Amino acid sequence: MEIFKTAILMGILTFVFVFAGGQIGGQQGMVMAFLMALGMNFFSYFFSDKLVLKRYNAVQVDESNASGLFQIVRELCEKANLPMPKVYIIPEQVPNAFATGRNHTNAAVAVTEGLLNLLSKDEIQGVIAHELSHVKHYDILTGSIAAVIAGAIAMLANMAQFGMVNRDGNRQGGGIATIVMAVILPLAATIIQMAISREREYKADKGAAMMTGKPEHLASALKKLENYSKSYVMQNANPQSAHMFIINPFGQLANTFSSLFRTHPLTTDRIAALEEIKQQLRNN
Repeated sequence: MEIFKTAILMGILTFVFVFAGGQIGGQQGMVMAFLMALGMNFFSYFFSDKLVLKRYNAVQVDESNASGLFQIVRELCEKANLPMPKVYIIPEQVPNAFATGRNHTNAAVAVTEGLLNLLSKDEIQGVIAHELSHVKHYDILTGSIAAVIAGAIAMLANMAQFGMVNRDGNRQGGGIATIVMAVILPLAATIIQMAISREREYKADKGAAMMTGKPEHLASALKKLENYSKSYVMQNANPQSAHMFIINPFGQLANTFSSLFRTHPLTTDRIAALEEIKQQLRNN
């Protein structure tokens, strides 16, 4: 089902590109847009994980130099029936974590040095379980595709605005379709991307709670991460990858935006949901 959803997103990207290309450049524009869409789909599928790991200077580790972290990941993978992902540590003191990769066998989990220093072993286990839940449900690929869609539509909006101005700098008719592409589509794409991210954070929290049987460990970790994020912003943080992290890397700055544009649910709401799961587990 999750692979099907990802395929639908890729199809939407292709359709939007072809439609916009036709509006801007006729039949030739449609052909060019189709080729661009294919290229973006291919690139996002095979290389988006490598780019984000490189952006945050993530260093791959193994059992010889990060035995405690490696053991936590291995034990949780056995519980979740997942292959062992690559494990990375980010040289960053702001605590955070994310997962990336296109499928179960090409996944990676990355945590910052700050997270390892701040959290207890149980809390780290909760965070890793959250990230492995993203891996299990293919959220990492879907999130990457969603980010590509938002960026691609923003690029189309720039193309549409350029198309409304002729070479002499005079405004052309453009039409309603061009105006929609230039103004409404980027806004809609951003809202859709944020909604997808928020929904999948709740699902990953639930998946982590079921994987460990201890929702309170993740709740405690989220509380610590949220408190820390109120004072610090991650280095190299950018909007395109913000949705991948367990806590928004922009910290308090992220809370200034409307709820429509949040990449993550409110941490208080996530903790409340985990408390409900804890009660349900006790009653069963």
